[in-house]
This record gives sequence, C-alpha cells and structure tokens, in this order.
Amino acid sequence: MSQYHTIDLQSWKRAMHCQIFRNCIEPAYCVTIELDITHFLEKVRANGYSFTLALIYAVSKSANEIEEFRYRFVDGQVVLFDRINTAFTYLNPETELFKVVNVEMKDTIDDYVFTAKYVAEKQEAYFTGPLGNDVFQFSPFPWVSYTHISHTNSGKKDNATPIFDWGKYFEREKKIFLPFSIQVHHSFVDGIHIGKLVDALQKYLNTLQ
Repeated sequence: MSQYHTIDLQSWKRAMHCQIFRNCIEPAYCVTIELDITHFLEKVRANGYSFTLALIYAVSKSANEIEEFRYRFVDGQVVLFDRINTAFTYLNPETELFKVVNVEMKDTIDDYVFTAKYVAEKQEAYFTGPLGNDVFQFSPFPWVSYTHISHTNSGKKDNATPIFDWGKYFEREKKIFLPFSIQVHHSFVDGIHIGKLVDALQKYLNTLQ
C-alpha cells in the first residue's frame, strides 16, 4: 500500500464540507464529459500502446497531481495518500468475463503500459481480493458511445475510491471524441476539482509524444 498521513480535522479547511457529504445517503456523484483524443489516439497507435492501458496511465497521472483525488477514509479517519495506484477490469474474450487487475503506478507511460500488459495477461484469477484504498478504479465500456453511466453501490459510504469509465469513441467534425465518466466522493472532490482534472488530462492527451 502507498504511504499516507492522517489529516488533523481540527485544522483541515475542508473538515465541515467533508462531514456534511459523508453523512449523505449517497455521497458519491458521477459526471460524464467528452475528451478530444485525436492527437492521443494517433500517438498511441504510432507507439504501439494498448489504448486502454495508455489512457489509464494518462488519467492516473493527471489525477495524482490533484490533491483532492488522493484523499481516502482509512479506519474512519481522513488520510492523504502520497500516490495512488491503479485497478482495472480486463476482459477475457473467450469467456466474456472480466478480471480485476491491480498495477502499481509508474513514472512513465512506457513503463506502465508494459508492466500492466504483463500483469494482466499473467493473472489467472478473476478477483485477487478486496481493492485497497490506494487505487483509482477503471472500468472501460467501449462497446457503446454513451452519454451517461451509473455504478453499483456497495452501501459503504466511506468508500471514496474514484471510478473512471469511458465509452466508444467517435468522429465529429474531423476530430475523435471519447465519452468519459468520473465518479468521486463529494466529501473530498467538488466540481472545481473535476474541472482541474479534465483540464490536466486534456492537456496530457494533446501533448503526448
């Protein structure tokens, strides 16, 4: 598990907001936007990357740079992780069943894509245990180009793991767009933070070498 430190709620500026949303029946919310992946898709194909694994890296890199996406509840306390890793669904085309794969975040996209592909293909079990707090969860939905998506709810209100999804990309006005969804826990992440993530992610997608 990644390192974290416990937040002092007496001095934390977000303590009141956190508690208000923590007491909600449904403290998580989901936003769907469109990403311009025209440049990103071209570079992914040129570099021979898996589109899915490359996008997981891009999202995780961008989200790790925003503090609010690294807050979690651990044993009832608010903590801030130094770095968040990844957990993603990986489909077996023969059985049409997915497995959940955990991969540590890496410093470069090359390293991450290579490692994630190796780990995903080597793993035989569909599930290797409960997800840790120190992950971003990914569940791609590439068969349809949706405008909204919802998720199953475990009933655990302190589950603050962000979930990222995307649908089938499509062309419009000679550009390629991707429906992309972000689910977060409102105790930690507001709309302004989602806006920061989208801006950072779009910038990365536009500048991948």
